[in-house]
Amino acid sequence: MSKILIIEDDLSIGEMMSIYLYEEGYQVMRAETGRQGELLFRDFEPDVIVLDIMLPDVDGIQLCTDFRNSSTIPILMVSAKNEVSDRVKGLQTGADDYLCKPFSMRELSARIQALLRRSNAFPPLVQFTDSTEQVVHLDLEKRSLFVHRKIIETTFSEFEIMKLFWQNQGRVYSREELLNRVRGFDSYVTERAIDVHIANLRKKIEADPKEPKYIKTVWGVGYKFLLT
Repeated sequence: MSKILIIEDDLSIGEMMSIYLYEEGYQVMRAETGRQGELLFRDFEPDVIVLDIMLPDVDGIQLCTDFRNSSTIPILMVSAKNEVSDRVKGLQTGADDYLCKPFSMRELSARIQALLRRSNAFPPLVQFTDSTEQVVHLDLEKRSLFVHRKIIETTFSEFEIMKLFWQNQGRVYSREELLNRVRGFDSYVTERAIDVHIANLRKKIEADPKEPKYIKTVWGVGYKFLLT
């Protein structure tokens, strides 16, 4: 049974999500404040976090950053803020998906299912055992990214993109193809989200993100990955 942590201060919305997801077969815990959410995050050990941006005590963006600094658990951010800039900010912070209010419970459940399908329970702290001397290495079995033999934390969305690149080096992927890989074909997230993920990956694996060596932009088309 997958465990869902909901951090939502609106009583009616939080209760509605809790009841619906419980009836869908999930184990659900709900916090009404960011501080409560932080405690449940440690004690409950959720598989997915549903995080509202506008909380009474802690900014949801900052809370997302705090979670991401210590965990790769999928985070679904929910908010009444529906501008592209708000969605991009949430994704840049480390959220794996962004759902605008109002939304249907069916869509919420579908987004959570998509996150769970793409998330594996491999522990993030693993040892690098491959004999390769490549600067960038992807261990698919352990679901881990290494740079100079040091493990690099990624969100599961970032890892899915790297996995696709790794298995198809040199192939050019459009933003739409990458988006479908990460989100699913019925996603409402804009292709701009892919640019955010690519930028974050470059910061993690490139010596100079402004002059990338591995993740190349193919202007007017998309991106490709090459081990040079």
